[in-house]
Amino acid sequence: MGLRKLVDKIKPTFSEGGKLSFLASTFDAFETFLYVPNTTTKSGAHIRDCNDMKRTMSVVILALLPAFFFGCYWAGAQVDLTGFTAGWYGFVRILPMVAVSYIVGLGIEFAYAQIRKEEVNEGYLVTGLLIPMIMPISTPLWMVALGVAFAVIFGKEVFGGTGMNIFNPALTARVFVFFAFTPQMSGEKVWYSDWTMMGVTAEGIDAATGATALEQLSTTGEMKWSAMDAFLGFIPGSFGETSTLCILIGAAILLFTKVASWRTMFSVFAGGLALGYLFQWCGPEEWRNIPAYYHILVGGFALGAVFMATDPVTSAQTNTGKYIVGFMTGALAVLVRVVNPAYPEGMMLAILFMNALAPTIDYFVVEANIKRRKKLIKK
Repeated sequence: MGLRKLVDKIKPTFSEGGKLSFLASTFDAFETFLYVPNTTTKSGAHIRDCNDMKRTMSVVILALLPAFFFGCYWAGAQVDLTGFTAGWYGFVRILPMVAVSYIVGLGIEFAYAQIRKEEVNEGYLVTGLLIPMIMPISTPLWMVALGVAFAVIFGKEVFGGTGMNIFNPALTARVFVFFAFTPQMSGEKVWYSDWTMMGVTAEGIDAATGATALEQLSTTGEMKWSAMDAFLGFIPGSFGETSTLCILIGAAILLFTKVASWRTMFSVFAGGLALGYLFQWCGPEEWRNIPAYYHILVGGFALGAVFMATDPVTSAQTNTGKYIVGFMTGALAVLVRVVNPAYPEGMMLAILFMNALAPTIDYFVVEANIKRRKKLIKK
């Protein structure tokens, strides 16, 4: 109650006519983060619901926490630490990346909101945590800042801000860093020489082969880690993408709260498995002995399917479109992995490509429904 009284007391200062009215959008962002907005629609049809966008984003962040905390533990375990010490080591390593992501991203969004005299959008609450989770833990902070700035400015704001962007912002940041600074993202400059008895560096790369689990699978057709290790997350990879188990726990939270679409999520996994089995049957020889389910256990496949392919802004809006976009995303990810060895992680490119196609797919789905209904009327 005391905090509510304090907010109400200083609110006139930031309202129209107040001394700090030019910071109205900034104050509104903090107020609506703390409390549900007390404004209601005055006319027209509307839906009463206790959940606004900030609360929805909070559910997604909650769903990300299992993978995030496992990433903290696994980062420490790879330098021979155990228990709480391992988790604390990983948390300390990732915290600066998270801080930079939020400071730069929210700073730019707040600046755009002030310039446009609009409310601050909530979409970056999730993006700010996703970006560090899909990058190597050793990524330089200045590189993270550049990727975030590019994603927010050119991936969101030039299109009009949250809800208007075509491409997933987190993947926009990663693809920028990936192509602009390839050695630091997937080359010899990513990892440092903290070797362990497991033969894996603290940053998640095999010390003997110099490859992540996915890169080793793509180039050699085999992997030294078992399927159970891959499912639990004890394999090399980016910070938050290794544990399929933790990602599926997050998926259960999203599906239970109905925040994410099960149609898209299911279809991504179905598309990946379908093409995986196809290549297992008639693909390149080095892939024929690899079980199709390995594709969803390594790399960013599971994380992308659960948290990025289901993005309600950049994915399909129609139910049929969700099936189509999801299936094609999973299939395209496996296609890129198998056919193009230069890009062993196909999930990033597959999601971004389908982001661009999603509006077109929705258009044809709607047109097909219109034609079908016209035929029913004639009958």
